[in-house]
Amino acid sequence: MLYLLYLLKEDFLFFNVFKYITFRSFGAGVTAFLLSIILGKLLIKILVKMRLRENIRADGPIGHQSKVGTPTMGGAFIVIALLVSTLLWVNLTVEPVWVVLLFTLGYGLIGLTDDMLKLKRRKGMRAKVKFSCQVLLGMILILLLLHLEKRFTMSLRVDQISSFPFTSVMFPFFKKAIFNLGWFYVPFAILVVVGTSNAVNLTDGLDGLAIGSMTIVTATYIVFAYLSGNLEFSRYLQIPYIAGSGELSVFLAAVGGACLGFLWYNSYPAQVFMGDVGSLALGAAIGSVALIIKQEILLILVGGLFVSEAFSVIIQVVSFKLTGKRVFRMAPLHHHFELHGWSESKVVIRFWIVSIVLSLIALSTLKLR
Repeated sequence: MLYLLYLLKEDFLFFNVFKYITFRSFGAGVTAFLLSIILGKLLIKILVKMRLRENIRADGPIGHQSKVGTPTMGGAFIVIALLVSTLLWVNLTVEPVWVVLLFTLGYGLIGLTDDMLKLKRRKGMRAKVKFSCQVLLGMILILLLLHLEKRFTMSLRVDQISSFPFTSVMFPFFKKAIFNLGWFYVPFAILVVVGTSNAVNLTDGLDGLAIGSMTIVTATYIVFAYLSGNLEFSRYLQIPYIAGSGELSVFLAAVGGACLGFLWYNSYPAQVFMGDVGSLALGAAIGSVALIIKQEILLILVGGLFVSEAFSVIIQVVSFKLTGKRVFRMAPLHHHFELHGWSESKVVIRFWIVSIVLSLIALSTLKLR
């Protein structure tokens, strides 16, 4: 919306700055942060008054019982903040932005429904129903992106516009490791978005852990989205050029700002929990952006913490069903380290450090090819 002020640059020279993605990304991040801070203060009071509180599992680490009564569904103000900020600062004529926004809101709605059911009857959506809704929404997203594929200007070189099929995947660290999956790309893409959203959800078990890690991942993808949308930079770095994807960096800046605002209240000891409405929406946001800018495989590296948390649960379940033994003291992985004697704050900070290192390695792939 504010992007339209650029049209007044002839009369007011200052408005020329609204042309630049970097300026609008900064504006979106700050706006989302402030909105998140303001909305958070209001919403927490409402959640406390309505007694919408998190149910803490009895078999978890002993220290977690002190969290009983902490309000949940705080992710709602993350979604509102990033939505308002994005609509204010992004160029709304760029179609991928709408796709990502709608997908993020769709997963947020699934999470909100699950949270409401948990509070109402202490049991959320049935796993099969929840998973089916995620897969269905993911399939709609992928088919929509495939439908819009011809409108995307994609290339690896300036003289090869549209030479990079949308159904292709690119492997980091390798210049020519590009594979066209054809229609197999559909289940692969669904796995990316559904897997990412659920991995973030599983990571959301300690104060500040998931939201802090998400902020780091988002910051990394802001760089990739901006570079992918710039013809010269993408050619020089030999990454896919996706016309208009630079606007996704504005969206991601709004996501990052909203996350920082939420961290203000979610840092130890947390005043509010994110709930599925926040974790599923954030996972969907980063997963869908990764698909559009063709950095799906890189997400395994950037979001390595989320991947580890998800796989710890899978390994634990499979091991117990097959052998009757547990690999970890408790899954997800962060609880395993808690039961090893690490304090909650130590686990969170060390996991953040791991996320930062993984993000730096991911950024190094821009040159190490």
